[in-house]
Parts: sequence; structure tokens; C-alpha cells
Amino acid sequence: MTRRPTVLVAAAITAAIAVTGWIDSVRADATKPGTGPLRQATFELRNEVKVKVPDGAQRVRIWMALPQDTDPAQRVRDLKIDAPAPYRVERDSEGSRVLYVELVDPKVKEFAVVETFVVTRSEIRDHVDASKARPLTEADRARFAKYLQANKHVVIDDDIKKLANQIVGDETNPVLAARKLYDWVLENVEYWVKDPKNKKASPVGSTTYCLTFRTGNCTDFESLWASLARAKGIPTQIVYGSFLKPDLRAQDQDQSYHCWAEVYAPGIGWVHHDVAVADLYHGEYPVNADNERLVKLTTADGTFGNDPARVDYYFGNLDARRVVWSRNRDLTMTPKQDGEPVNALPKAYVEIDGKVHPEGSGWVRKLTYREP
Repeated sequence: MTRRPTVLVAAAITAAIAVTGWIDSVRADATKPGTGPLRQATFELRNEVKVKVPDGAQRVRIWMALPQDTDPAQRVRDLKIDAPAPYRVERDSEGSRVLYVELVDPKVKEFAVVETFVVTRSEIRDHVDASKARPLTEADRARFAKYLQANKHVVIDDDIKKLANQIVGDETNPVLAARKLYDWVLENVEYWVKDPKNKKASPVGSTTYCLTFRTGNCTDFESLWASLARAKGIPTQIVYGSFLKPDLRAQDQDQSYHCWAEVYAPGIGWVHHDVAVADLYHGEYPVNADNERLVKLTTADGTFGNDPARVDYYFGNLDARRVVWSRNRDLTMTPKQDGEPVNALPKAYVEIDGKVHPEGSGWVRKLTYREP
């Protein structure tokens, strides 16, 4: 009789250890990408474009990216605009909403257009099951024809077609074919921030540059990937946005932009992926004083390094620390710009007296965010 309490206590301790272990396991699983409850994040943003007006300018036109209101993972509220002239919200040729401001005979040497808003983003998990996908039909190709075409810098030539055929082989399932292309890009291209002394990005987001030099930034990666996918008849969109990085919280600076892609698979729909950021989790690479901060600022949450689980995650999933500005390439604005089609609109496009006003010397952008 005297031994029973000891037995009961031992059993209770064993049970407690088991429960604690289970809780720890659940907590660990919840930190893994793509597990646990769907993540959400809310951000307060201030997006500013400041334009320098040259002497003698008669007409200044600015088309500025707005947070998109049709993206199902993004809810925008409390949008406010501060501009030095009347403005209106338009849509570009891809349906993205754009802020348009025009100044005639401006009397100022410099002015700013400012957007403030609150955005709540949801993590995207597409739950990709390749067995549910089917090959594209001719009707599918006709329906999504514009997402199968080349752009000025998203090239589909004989070399791209040959390479795409070599990578995909006789695979007709669009999900499996897309994953083969995803894996090939990761194996054969490295993000320039891994080795900034010897690598750099193109200034325009170029398939040719990325394939030739086997490096680039997010737009180079996605241009090459889109070229290969479209060459195999897989509809692809390129999405432009910004990461909202913890290390840049409340920092009043440009904060750059980020882009990723969506691929269409009949039987499933649009599948999201981010092969560019996945490259920061692919393979072993040295981290040193030259690249550590750059690499850290190239992912959503500042993590990096060899992590196969995150590589898998970014095929069919997207984190919540981002905002969508626009879609696709070779854009026609409303009202129509005087220059050639706009390469992409992650920030703004400015014309003065019918000529392109360049970013940097002509205008600068600042993006500041806080988490309420």
C-alpha cells in the first residue's frame, strides 16, 4: 500500500513529460513553413514618390503603383492620397489599379505624391496535388494566350524552347513540369546577393541576362522561369510587390521591390511560387561580411541558408509579409503614356513633356511600414 502513491506519482510525471513533449512537438511543427494555422499579418504603409521637375517643364505625368484590391490574399483599407494636383485611380492594361497625377505648367521644382493605407495579408497555401492537374487543352491555351506570349525581356526563342524541352522532357502534367523548371532554375542560377563582389542583376529583369550569366535578382529569375514555362505551353504571370522585412520596419527608405510568379494548371487553378526567394534557401553557400546583410534583406523574414523545407514551401505557397503592387510586363497605362510599353510597375512611371523621366536622377521612392 505504501508503494502505490510512488507509482501514481511516477505515472503522473511520465504523463506530464509526454504531454510536454507533445506540446513542444506541436510548437515546433507550427514554426515549420506551411504548417499550423494560416498566417496573417497587418501593416500600415506609407508609399511616397518624390519627383524633381526640370526647368522649363510644361507637363508632368506620373503613374504610381497602388496596393491591389483584387488580390484574394490582400485586404486594403483606409487608403488616402496626398498629391499636389487632382488625381484619379485608373487601371493599366493588366487590370491593376494605378494612381494617375498630372501637373500642367508646374511652378515647383520638386513635389511628392504620398499613399497611406493599411493592408492585411494572408499566407497562401495552394495545397498543390499534381494528381488533380490535367494537361492543357487547345481551349486552355486560347483562353490564356496572353500568359503564353513573350515580352520584351521575357524571351521565348529557339534556345529557350530547346532548353525547356530538355528540362521537362515528355512530362505533360503542368504541375510536375513546372516543378522540374523550378528545380532546374534553383540548380543552375544563383541570386546575385550570395556573391555581390562577382555577381550582379540586370537593370530590367531579363531572361537572356539570367540565362547567360546564371545570376540575377528576383525579376531576372522570374523572367527566365516564365520564358521556360511559357515555352512549354504553361500560362504564367509575374506579380510585383514588396517584402515587408522585419529589419526595415519603420525605416524611411526605398525598400526596393520583390516579384514572384503564378502558373496555371487545369484542374487546380493558379499555383503561386517564388523561385527567386527559394534560392536563398537552396544549397550551401558561404555567408560573410560581404553578403550577410544583403542575403538577410532578400527574404521575407530575414532567414536564409540551406533549408529544403522552405524550398518546397515556396512552390505552391507564399508567406504573408508582402504586398502586391501590379502584374505582368509591357504595360499600357491609362491614360496612355507617350513612351513605349512600361516594362513593369513595382513603384512608378513618370513622363515629362512626353519623355521618360528616369528613376534615381528624376524621381525617388520611399516606402515605410509599421505593424500596429
